[in-house]
Amino acid sequence: MAGSGYSSQQLFMAFIAVLFVFFATGSATSQVPFLIWSTGSLPPLASPAAGHITSGDKLTSYLTSAFGSGSHTVLLFLQDKLSKDDFTVFGGVFGDKTDSAFQNVEAALEASSSSVILPAVEWSSPAAVSTWLQEKLAVSPLLVDTDAPSHLSISSSGNNLLLVKLPYCTNLHKSCKATLQNNDKIIGEVLSAVKAKNAPYTAIYTGRQPSRMISEALVSNHGVGRSLLQTVGANVKSPIMYNSTGSPCIMLWAENLYVSLHQTTNWTDVATQVPSLSGSQCNGSHSHLVLAYPSGITLSFSMSVQFYPVSARNWFTLDSVELEFNGEVASFIGSRGIYAPSEYSFHCQSVTSFEDALLVPNTTTGNSSMWKLNFVDFQIQGFGLANGTDFSYASDCAGFFTPAIWMGLVTVLLMLLIFAYGMHMLMHLNTMDRFDDPKGPSISVPQSE
Repeated sequence: MAGSGYSSQQLFMAFIAVLFVFFATGSATSQVPFLIWSTGSLPPLASPAAGHITSGDKLTSYLTSAFGSGSHTVLLFLQDKLSKDDFTVFGGVFGDKTDSAFQNVEAALEASSSSVILPAVEWSSPAAVSTWLQEKLAVSPLLVDTDAPSHLSISSSGNNLLLVKLPYCTNLHKSCKATLQNNDKIIGEVLSAVKAKNAPYTAIYTGRQPSRMISEALVSNHGVGRSLLQTVGANVKSPIMYNSTGSPCIMLWAENLYVSLHQTTNWTDVATQVPSLSGSQCNGSHSHLVLAYPSGITLSFSMSVQFYPVSARNWFTLDSVELEFNGEVASFIGSRGIYAPSEYSFHCQSVTSFEDALLVPNTTTGNSSMWKLNFVDFQIQGFGLANGTDFSYASDCAGFFTPAIWMGLVTVLLMLLIFAYGMHMLMHLNTMDRFDDPKGPSISVPQSE
């Protein structure tokens, strides 16, 4: 463009920078976990939904109700960095609690009279917890000497705020797990010292800011499989496993297995019952899992393996699910979506026969259309099981390009088209290359009479 000091490339880079700033403003809020337990009674608080971030106002409101009238002894374990991923990676997620880096914390939560676990709290809120507690309790924090925690002093007539500062791994001397284990040891020693003084207390464990997880070689030593997420102390049911000739052959897990008979509004969750696996069988090409429940309902899952030349690999499919009750039989065909590579497992948050159905009623068998199935958080594997403790890598039914992603891509594409059109118009603007000469003779037009 004539008279402009910027090239088209510079303008394009400036536009990309504006787009980056625009989308960066919508980035997710940083959060840290917040654990609180007490020898007394804490106000009840409903467990947050998965992915929910607790706001600072809600946390302040809860702490206000927790530290009401009377005197309080508060132990604040403030770690430099902490994220819920620390508990996932180093918290004994493979079922071996002796391998956990948080043994004392987990034991304290289980032994406490009441506890609350908030997996994600706004970053700025836990950073201000120390200041808020000072104002609420009207005392200055007493920094605990981690080398001699037994020497701490606790006033029996007033409020106490004991601050324990804990480091996080820097990858200079210790691994993350070793640092967290040492922190957990300090927490255990401080708790033992307080218990020795017979002083009731409320403990808080959180971080100043989120941590960035660093991969550890120790994690790769364990078999990779599906680990059910759970809160500390929760009882999670084991998957259903069928063994053939002493080795695992079929595995199935579901949060709920709802069955509705004859299109009634009443649902029966058979997942709460312990089934018999009599009649199940498997081989290298076919697997048949039969779940006979005490209520009289029987579910049968038929799977098969087939080689597909296009992908040059074997895939397994859930061919059908058969429901039997009081002599009546209903069959459902896994017509679409229920498949995975033969060495993988299949997982889907919702498998139904009536809405976005992955199981289609087989009209040639009984009154299948009169029955309904609804499997919640469903996972199954009929082939390629390497061990009897974990599923293989899960192929999820959820597509990558969700409606929200498509909307974002279309919006960005539309903005880029508008920008490209504008740049095209600007780059083709031309100034006048010829002008009238004001010093030249003027144009005269003779007039006729």
